[in-house]
Amino acid sequence: MRRIDAIALTFGLFLGGGAIYLLFRAIGFDNLSAGIWSQAILIGGLIGWLATYVFRALTKGMTLNEQMQNYKEAVLRKRLEEMTPEELAQLQAEIEADEAAATESQSDPS
Repeated sequence: MRRIDAIALTFGLFLGGGAIYLLFRAIGFDNLSAGIWSQAILIGGLIGWLATYVFRALTKGMTLNEQMQNYKEAVLRKRLEEMTPEELAQLQAEIEADEAAATESQSDPS
């Protein structure tokens, strides 16, 4: 997020809070009640946004994590496409040997 975006978002939230306050005043709330309820709505929205952020962080659904995973997959896919048939056969043999070793170590009780 750019600095100007953060400033615009903050200004928008400030104006939104004022609009909510004016709405409560127009409905018939007194100054104190309108201020308390408008602040409660803004804090509730902030807590809701924070909850979604924490959820995305814990499930690793953040944009940077997804971009890094997509980049790694693209690099591996490109490397596989550039390999010769002999190199692919050698890689396949190594994978099969590793899988056989892993299976053997899992079934070995010692």
